[in-house]
Amino acid sequence: MIDHHPPRVNRNHPTAETLFTAVLILVAIVLLLVLPAPWDVIFFAGALVIGSFEIYYWWRTVRGRRVQTGAEALIGARGRVTAGCHPDGEVWVEGARWSAHCDAGADPDDSITVVGRDGLVLIVEPR
Repeated sequence: MIDHHPPRVNRNHPTAETLFTAVLILVAIVLLLVLPAPWDVIFFAGALVIGSFEIYYWWRTVRGRRVQTGAEALIGARGRVTAGCHPDGEVWVEGARWSAHCDAGADPDDSITVVGRDGLVLIVEPR
């Protein structure tokens, strides 16, 4: 039997920004412990300043965005057809299986884009 489900996306893994910040903190602590007297404090302070700017930058970037949840957040998302949509079927979008309606029709494994929703049924179009 062929599995038509795409691999599940793990959204709980750390992002590049989080890893960069963690490495920056680790380097700052190591430099504080390893470098001789005036340089340890200078490099530690520099790392704190850089980290502070990074936190401020991301705070400014995300503070005005609205949180989107539920089916509304799926509009514009891409996915794959798991059960043929002629016109009704199932699709795999953002790690979950959804009932879908596709006027143009789509076969299993076709790529789709979510263009709307009707209750808990996604309206999709083939890509």
